[in-house]
Amino acid sequence: MAYMSQEGYDKLVAELRKLESVERPKASAAIAEARDKGDLSENSEYDAAKEAQAHLEDKINKLKLTIAEAKIVDVSRLSADAVQILSKVEMTNMGNNAHMTYTIVSESEANLKEGKISIKTPIAQGLLNKKVGDVAEIKIPNGVIKLRIDKITIE
Repeated sequence: MAYMSQEGYDKLVAELRKLESVERPKASAAIAEARDKGDLSENSEYDAAKEAQAHLEDKINKLKLTIAEAKIVDVSRLSADAVQILSKVEMTNMGNNAHMTYTIVSESEANLKEGKISIKTPIAQGLLNKKVGDVAEIKIPNGVIKLRIDKITIE
């Protein structure tokens, strides 16, 4: 089961629709076009088109599974008392005094450019259940970082 926001769920459903209604017909057309070029035993274009279709079908099946297992979090029932999924956390790195803000989201919603990190990352795991003022010591590949939680909000 994957907990996620309504927005994240809607994006997954839209992506699935696009894959099924646009990309799948394109893949079928590419296979048909390659098939029309003759001998399939030596037709690398046909093999490539079949492989691309297999990857597409795999992606569609994974998306369907994620959507089927998704549990949409009711944001109105969340509390900003402690860090949890969908918490927006403003913090200070105690080592270099850098300020950062991350929103903790499901794995499928993670997007570092948007400041959204997966709940499965070491940083998110280290922040879970911490409160404002707490300092989380988090083991990362480069060692240990200390992050002081300055503010917790729910988006």
